[in-house]
Amino acid sequence: MGQPNFWDNPENAQQIIAQLKPLNGLLKPYEELESAAGDVQALVELADEDATLELELEQELKPFEKRLDDFEMRAMLDGPQDASNAYLRIQAGTGGTEACDWAQMLMRMYARWAEKHGYEVEIVDELPNEEAGIRNATLHIKGDYAYGNLQSEAGVHRLVRISPFDANARRQTSFAAVDVIPEIEGTIEIEIRPDELRRDTFRSGGPGGQHQNKTESGVRYTHIPTGIAAESRSQRSQHKNDEMALKMLKAKLYQIEEQKRRAEVEKLYDEKGEVAWGYQIRNYVMQPYTLVKDVRTEVQTPQVQNVLDGEIDDFMQAYLRMKAERRHKKK
Repeated sequence: MGQPNFWDNPENAQQIIAQLKPLNGLLKPYEELESAAGDVQALVELADEDATLELELEQELKPFEKRLDDFEMRAMLDGPQDASNAYLRIQAGTGGTEACDWAQMLMRMYARWAEKHGYEVEIVDELPNEEAGIRNATLHIKGDYAYGNLQSEAGVHRLVRISPFDANARRQTSFAAVDVIPEIEGTIEIEIRPDELRRDTFRSGGPGGQHQNKTESGVRYTHIPTGIAAESRSQRSQHKNDEMALKMLKAKLYQIEEQKRRAEVEKLYDEKGEVAWGYQIRNYVMQPYTLVKDVRTEVQTPQVQNVLDGEIDDFMQAYLRMKAERRHKKK
């Protein structure tokens, strides 16, 4: 940034500045913690000589330990795209209308989590179910380390509850799949030849109003060699939907290439891609008892409603710790 020709290419300069932001997000808190640790150490030495300072020391330690824990979690987010914005897609699975309602509950949960952390949330794509809920939806979550935090949520989520759609009030099990990809535009280049792309347009439908229902403003791109597709229908403008769909497709292709390079392609679903029993990463039980349990980390809580209101940090942090420990063992 100190080079005289730094601003000769404004687009490249903005990309470098964007890369600097997550670095400062680690370096500055580290420097502040180092300074705070010196103050705490000085207080420890004074408390050794004056017992009346022990209470003050305890009061200083609690916020310091909280800052240290927060920094430790941030330091674990060291993947090449962890600092990026994220696209989070929710797909209703086995369970009919129940599953569609569950998918909408998950969408609300992630939106509430994002809002609590100061992230911006935009609905990129949403396909409502006729009776209730959504068949699928994609959220664009913007903010530092959105992808790094949300990567823990990729997989199948299972709900057990008394069905609000069953006149006999029977207990039902529903499934929904969550996929998370980083927004990579402006950070790396993904080259896609025009002959490898198929572009389809469609009527957006849904709550977008009369204009969207009458014009083919929705855009879907399919990468022919891999069969991977991405679509956007949230904007009135076909041009904006086109841009968003292509950006999401590039992000998906990048994610696959990154997984190949790491040789850590995780099978989130079974070979048929079924979103059903036996492949869930987390269970949410509302009847006959209340419990949310992550089957990967064993973290659990009986506070189901709090979790559905967006309090999922404990699950995320446990996953990141587990991932970091596995990486350390490999080294």
